[in-house]
Amino acid sequence: MSDAALPPFGPGRHLLSVSQFDRPGLDALFALAETVTPIAERRSVCTVLDGAVLCSLFFEPSTRTRLSFESAFLRLGGEVTTTTGFTFSSMAKGESIADTSRVVSGYTDVLVVRHPDEGSVAEFAQASLVPVLNAGDGAGEHPSQALLDTYTLRKELGLRGKGIDGCTIAIIGDLRFGRTVHSLMKLLSIFSHVTFRLFAPPSLELPEYIATFVRERGHTVVHCGSAVEAVSGADVVYATRVQRERMTEELPPSLRGSLLDRAMLVEAGSTDIVIMHPLPRDSRADSYDLAADVDDLPGLSIFHQTDNGIPVRMALFLTTLGVSSEAVTMTLRQRPWDARLR
Repeated sequence: MSDAALPPFGPGRHLLSVSQFDRPGLDALFALAETVTPIAERRSVCTVLDGAVLCSLFFEPSTRTRLSFESAFLRLGGEVTTTTGFTFSSMAKGESIADTSRVVSGYTDVLVVRHPDEGSVAEFAQASLVPVLNAGDGAGEHPSQALLDTYTLRKELGLRGKGIDGCTIAIIGDLRFGRTVHSLMKLLSIFSHVTFRLFAPPSLELPEYIATFVRERGHTVVHCGSAVEAVSGADVVYATRVQRERMTEELPPSLRGSLLDRAMLVEAGSTDIVIMHPLPRDSRADSYDLAADVDDLPGLSIFHQTDNGIPVRMALFLTTLGVSSEAVTMTLRQRPWDARLR
């Protein structure tokens, strides 16, 4: 099924692509995320999903995405069963995606799936008895990451008296294999007059179909010759690591040093820019990623992104399971323990 044929995300629906959202649908999801933020932050306890079971199927390494989805479900009072990697799955014995999905969906109320092959999560959805949420399919899409990124972007720009409409965002790094970039640019295209300033090393440039997609919706795409050029005049910079696990050729010598560091931001006059990164960040020397020397700058938002992943994914679960914000409120109670003591 093409993205254009996917139904809008809602009760009982799979989440396969950001193309399932329009502006009202996105606003409704974000309003629900705001409602559940006290639960996400452990200021309140909620049992609205008492008795519901999530099956978390991750056939590719993950820390933040898997734990964020699972934490979100648990904080709504549900239960989680999980498997990671092919080794501990019957797919290692040759079982098909369709058989796996049909069997596992019989044990659960919702599936979250990550798989290294593009299009594989859609295969899970076709055979599943319950809603499937895409947690990343190869170099394809990562819709929940784009949603939490956009949620974060809206909040960070709002603190500066700005909005996403009319903003300028620099996107730098691996734009070829970076599925977070593909999903984010597609999702941001539902806003108005966004300017994308892109920088990628040779062979890692953005696929032309993504650039065409956003241009056709009235946005501006500017290809830049350096990270400094890309961030100059931008409101936000979104950096991504090199997806080495998706590359077959040897890394060129140009992919050494830092993708973006403090000196580059000083040169660009952009030390107050909003700094985003989907993580993980490769902190090894010469990793060609976002340098740690930007971590004390006022616009650093990479950990705000990870925090915001909880309420956004809670909102996804509530939406696909048809749970209203009123039902959430009815099951709220104060936490009976001291959490996050400072």
